[in-house]
Amino acid sequence: MVSDLMAVSRLGKFYGCGVEFSLDLLGGKWKTVILARLKEEPLRYGELRRLIPGLSDKVLSERLQGLCEAGLVEPVTGEEPKRYRLTCRGESLRPLLQALYDWGEASATEMGVHIRHAGD
Repeated sequence: MVSDLMAVSRLGKFYGCGVEFSLDLLGGKWKTVILARLKEEPLRYGELRRLIPGLSDKVLSERLQGLCEAGLVEPVTGEEPKRYRLTCRGESLRPLLQALYDWGEASATEMGVHIRHAGD
């Protein structure tokens, strides 16, 4: 709960609508990609790095820290190397992440864009 308050204290206090707040909290390309990967299963840092090759170590570390501070991701305790998983709040994003995935898959096909899947 304390980390939730820390994350919110860095964000603006007033928003025009819920979408504005959501985008402020989840902003940027990499946070949602990390969340989408963790939606499937808890992953170690190195596994995330491998699954998201366009993401640098520095940015991955920063985004994981921000997601932890926002109360969306947490390290699995008692494991070394530690794995990261979605918190209850992060789990509440599951339908949204799935909708983004489904929309992206359908739109990419319609627009002639290739999406690289695991194993491609």
